Amino acid sequence: MKSEDGNIEGSVNQNRGFESRDSASSSKRSQPVAGRWFDAHLHVDLYPEEEREPLLSEAFAGGITGVVAVSMHLESSRTNQALASRFPGRVRPAYGFHPEQPLPGEAAIEELLRWIRVRFASGERFVIGEVGLPYYTRTESEAAGRPFDEMPYIVLLEKFIKLASDTQLPIVLHAVYEDADKSLDLLEKHRVRQAHFHWFKGSSATIDRMIKAGYYISITPDVEYEPEIQRLVRAYPIELMMTETDGPWPFEGPFSGERTKPLMVRQVVDKIAELKGLAKEDAELRLWRNAASFYGWV
Repeated sequence: MKSEDGNIEGSVNQNRGFESRDSASSSKRSQPVAGRWFDAHLHVDLYPEEEREPLLSEAFAGGITGVVAVSMHLESSRTNQALASRFPGRVRPAYGFHPEQPLPGEAAIEELLRWIRVRFASGERFVIGEVGLPYYTRTESEAAGRPFDEMPYIVLLEKFIKLASDTQLPIVLHAVYEDADKSLDLLEKHRVRQAHFHWFKGSSATIDRMIKAGYYISITPDVEYEPEIQRLVRAYPIELMMTETDGPWPFEGPFSGERTKPLMVRQVVDKIAELKGLAKEDAELRLWRNAASFYGWV
């Protein structure tokens, strides 16, 4: 255990297992050793407490290799840390502050950042997230004629991006449309290599910029019925794509009225295969490899 100040530099090497493997090592991988799918973005802690462990147990029994449990704030991060300890090797916790909520005071922000640094210094396996910019809160406020100061959110996001750069850990981003470009500016500034834009939406120019940077996206169950997401799947390389549910967020179309569960990613994979003109088994294995490599499961 490192000192409570969380010495980052001395701990980087032991966490390099999160770095994406190169194409040579990827080509050597065979079929998944356990499970066939990943849910790369799940808010486990937002389900009722009595549902969390049964939800995960059902997912793993049904063929989910692992889930990335993203956090909302410090309390949420602690909950996901505990869940990860109960499902070792299956739950990869992500620690951060979700931007679609009021910002806490500076002391609370520093407490969260310090807590994350201590986790890193101890050698714990985790990633940074969910962090980003408050697109929906901002646009709703602006549409209602209320002023909205985005700058404090940008300042906070840069702190998390710098932390990801310092630790060389993957970062999970909530950044859509024009907010994605603001996030890209910060990622480039701090030379972050491993970024995952979850449930991404954006312009062709932004998509091209993300592809050039080698950043990942993840596709949700709304790919079944949302033309915008279907266009994204056609445009984005499958080599930079993962699957997610963002549960417990509910979906429409064929999922209307259903409780969102990790196993919904099976249908996401099937739809991606259809849109890409791939055999289902091929798409399944390629998407599995992407998440396994990006999040350090292999």
